[in-house]
Amino acid sequence: MEFCPNCGSMMLPSDEGIKCNTCGFVKDSSEVDKDQYTVSEKVESTNNVIMRGDESGMRSTVREICPKCGHDRASYELLQTRSADEAPTRFFTCEKCHHKWRGYD
Repeated sequence: MEFCPNCGSMMLPSDEGIKCNTCGFVKDSSEVDKDQYTVSEKVESTNNVIMRGDESGMRSTVREICPKCGHDRASYELLQTRSADEAPTRFFTCEKCHHKWRGYD
């Protein structure tokens, strides 16, 4: 495996030799041992993403009063919206009316 001297990306075999797909740098085929840089298998991409959270009803729920409808159950998620030394922001979603609001710890 060889890496591009310009940008550091992995270089792949091409008709010209080996080529960087990021910046376009090409190492001439006369400088390359072609047996060393052959691709023997093509791997097909599969989309095996499993959705968790809103779609599957697996979010954490707490007793929190919705400011819009007054319902007392909400799901939440934590996101780091500020610098790493600050506490994360908790985003609530009302289970009844789906209103969203934030809470700070």
